Amino acid sequence: MLTVPTHAPTPVRGLPLLPAAGFVLVWSSGYIAGPYGVQGMSPLMLVALRFALATVLVAILARVLRGPLRVSRPDAVRIALTGLVMNGVQFGAMYLAFDAGLGATLGALLHSLSPVLTAILAWLLLHERLSLRQAVGFLVGVAGVLLVLGPDVDEAGGALGLTFAVIGVLGLSFGTLGQRWIGHAPDPLWSATIQFGVSAPPVFVLALVVEGTDVVRDPQIAVVSVFYLAVVNSIIGLLLLGILAREGGASAASSVFFLMPPVTALLAWLVLGDTLSARELVGLAVAVVGVAVATAIGRPSAVAPTEAPVPADRARGR
Repeated sequence: MLTVPTHAPTPVRGLPLLPAAGFVLVWSSGYIAGPYGVQGMSPLMLVALRFALATVLVAILARVLRGPLRVSRPDAVRIALTGLVMNGVQFGAMYLAFDAGLGATLGALLHSLSPVLTAILAWLLLHERLSLRQAVGFLVGVAGVLLVLGPDVDEAGGALGLTFAVIGVLGLSFGTLGQRWIGHAPDPLWSATIQFGVSAPPVFVLALVVEGTDVVRDPQIAVVSVFYLAVVNSIIGLLLLGILAREGGASAASSVFFLMPPVTALLAWLVLGDTLSARELVGLAVAVVGVAVATAIGRPSAVAPTEAPVPADRARGR
């Protein structure tokens, strides 16, 4: 079981509108880029190349803006292990789910439950306080997901796709707990460099073992997807997340997670031509309400309970 230091409550402030809107749009677009990307490249190799490119770009950015890396070996190990779970496990599993047929909106909906699932895991593993609002919101969110899923799981990638998706969500939640295990807030750019860098090699090896060398399905889609995921989702998303954390506190990004599924559904309709049935629309609304209730941060003058920081890499299925 992870042991984490006790942190003081984090003041919750108002979120800056443009960075918050940009963060939601960037995060949501990842659920479109994922299903689109696996049309051009096998899922594990897509994840490996995404993080390899992101590592190089963020390392350059960190060196220019922050100077040389200064981190102790114990901190580096914690950062690396957390990054492997948060990036390698989360995205590897989620992209396998996309390849199996999981839709963009359902993927976003499952990931939107992560902040509440993290609180539940902290309650179970670390004996932290779980509010009634969080528990009820999570149950309502899960009910909404089940309503969206409906009786035909084959349309969501079948049992295999759903299993990979659940593993991906657990990777995000355990990775978020791992961020707290790090114990302090090291430079986010260098931390991201370590976390991206440690994730690429094992996923690359796994891709070679599982997928072989014939991994490119459509070269144009593959190139566009790798660059979009690395630059927009990994780097721009990271910078926007940093702005939100500075302006709104550690709980800031979690408080807008409920917006991801409806924005993803709109993008999926515009870009992929996906449509939702009446039952799925009702389920989406129910899940969004549940997540919104569970992750509400209250008025700007309130004080938020201690929560796990939102992952350094957005993401999320992103």
